[in-house]
Amino acid sequence: MSLRWDFRVDFNYIKEMKINRTTSLVVLAGGASSRMKKPPQDGKELSEQEIQEANQRSKSLISVGNDGRPMMDYVLYNIKKAGYTNIYIVIGPKGDLFKEFYGDQDKGNDFHGMKLSFAVQHIPEGREKPFGTADALYQAVEQFPELNETSYVVCNSDNLYSVEALRLLSESTSPHAFIAYDRDALSFPSERISRFALVELDSAGALTNIVEKPSENEVENYRDASGKLRVSMNIFKFDGVMTYPYLKNCPVHPVRNEKELPSALMNMLLDNPGTMAGLPLSEHVPDLTSKEDIQEVKKYLEQHYPKLDWNF
Repeated sequence: MSLRWDFRVDFNYIKEMKINRTTSLVVLAGGASSRMKKPPQDGKELSEQEIQEANQRSKSLISVGNDGRPMMDYVLYNIKKAGYTNIYIVIGPKGDLFKEFYGDQDKGNDFHGMKLSFAVQHIPEGREKPFGTADALYQAVEQFPELNETSYVVCNSDNLYSVEALRLLSESTSPHAFIAYDRDALSFPSERISRFALVELDSAGALTNIVEKPSENEVENYRDASGKLRVSMNIFKFDGVMTYPYLKNCPVHPVRNEKELPSALMNMLLDNPGTMAGLPLSEHVPDLTSKEDIQEVKKYLEQHYPKLDWNF
């Protein structure tokens, strides 16, 4: 088995090797939250406050904790436990509520020992919505050019990635890496999972393709060396120097009319094949995409995060 598939083996062994860890992380939180604003489809009752927050706030600022704290707290908690110190949160032009929660300065806010900075994803003239995830990351690295001189991890704000997933990326020695999740380990309804794009890996575990909406007949063609179907949950490690031009020149998706991070990523891999390691992991990733998810996320947090103790 290739060493690339042994990244989960032993964190102590990795630390003994004295690998230079990635300590910068970009959280994408400037999206329009369009699906969250739609009426719930399954009849689950939500309180008036929950409905109001879901309709008016960014998804990661919806109150889901026992003490009324937002999803972003839990995302940042795991980020800190994984060892990241410099956090860049990409917000929209009306993202002032983030600063009420996490610091009123544009950069260098202290939050439980992490340094939090805010990049604003400005909306181009003539558009009503942000221009996509690649544009969000591009605007972040333009506003904080130090990211173009180092490696960094980028993730969504409405997914609760585990400490292990975040550590795997921080300690990866590959120029680029992503978590290749076992599709069968995700605790979502089958209809929802079927909409996830599959990832294709080569024999060494490097990403070669992202396959959107494969037919049932095609699915079996994309099992990896261990027989698993793998999906991306939009958490990546990038080398800033190599990634920058592909963010800057990312094409607009012909259907969704957005500059999407997978498009920039795949263009980069066309020129630099074999540089993005797929790090296999089998676990669920709580997701706060629509109103239907609110109660599920609350139950998950009650069970797994009854209290956040930042002094670990």
